[in-house]
Amino acid sequence: MLLIIILVFAGVFLVVALLLLAGDSGASQQQKQTLANLQSALATKSVQVSDAIVDVRKKELLSAVPMINRWLSKIELAPKLRLWLYQANLSWTAGGLMLMTVAAFFLVGYLTYLRSGSVIFSAILGAAIASLPSFWVMQKRRRRFNDFESGLPEALDLMVSALRAGHSLVAALRLVAEESADPIGVEFKLCFEEQNYGLELRTAMDNLITRVPLQDLRIVVTAILIQRESGGNLAEVLEKGATLIRERFKLRREVRTRTAQGRLTGWILSALPLVMGVLLYFINPKLMSLLWTRPLGLKLLYGAAGMTLLGGMIIRKIVNMEV
Repeated sequence: MLLIIILVFAGVFLVVALLLLAGDSGASQQQKQTLANLQSALATKSVQVSDAIVDVRKKELLSAVPMINRWLSKIELAPKLRLWLYQANLSWTAGGLMLMTVAAFFLVGYLTYLRSGSVIFSAILGAAIASLPSFWVMQKRRRRFNDFESGLPEALDLMVSALRAGHSLVAALRLVAEESADPIGVEFKLCFEEQNYGLELRTAMDNLITRVPLQDLRIVVTAILIQRESGGNLAEVLEKGATLIRERFKLRREVRTRTAQGRLTGWILSALPLVMGVLLYFINPKLMSLLWTRPLGLKLLYGAAGMTLLGGMIIRKIVNMEV
């Protein structure tokens, strides 16, 4: 009980200290600016009037806490996390995601250790719960990519219509950005604005592929760049690309229909031991607690968890087919 009180006090103290540090830094900057304005207004000597320096560079916060933001700026993991969060269309910061992961690991691991007394089991359960925020980010990212891929043929049809009507490629990109829904419209709008503000078309297209790393989009971008250098009928190439993407969608739906039974079997076999264990614990807690209070029970529990994960991965490998 004393350890819990100490941990809670330390956590509250740390949060309050970080908030005060952030507030003091903001207040000190404001005070410096106010003093500078007063000194310039009350100066009796010749005052040199100069234009204010405006920083137009894009600044992205990795964390709302300045100290954590400076620390994340120095490591290479932060840009990848920031890109994943952007691709998932989440307003989280990289520091917030890491903080949630670490907090979930220690909180769940400590509470499990108080209940079971096993360090290994507590660490495994804490790691499983701590991976849920990252799993949610990857699910949102995959769902957004699927929406982008499903709307790509219609976007290509718009570009083909614009090109055949006599518009330029840049005007076709603008039409897709204005008429298409999210995420197609958002990504093509950003690509159009980058090119419109002076960035080369190749660089803007490369940035689009970086933000949306899909094979179909990569093929379309490659076709556009080759046409820009060597010439050719771009409208016909994009039309054939849209037809190819639609045919791939049909084949992918057929494959998912054929493998639906195998995927459902994998989910049921993976979740059945956990569900049965929870139900048996509610029926007879004393009997089920032998699994984490006895050395032999812990060995059986680790073996069952390992074989369940291995079986689920094998089934997933069998039913997942790249089209």
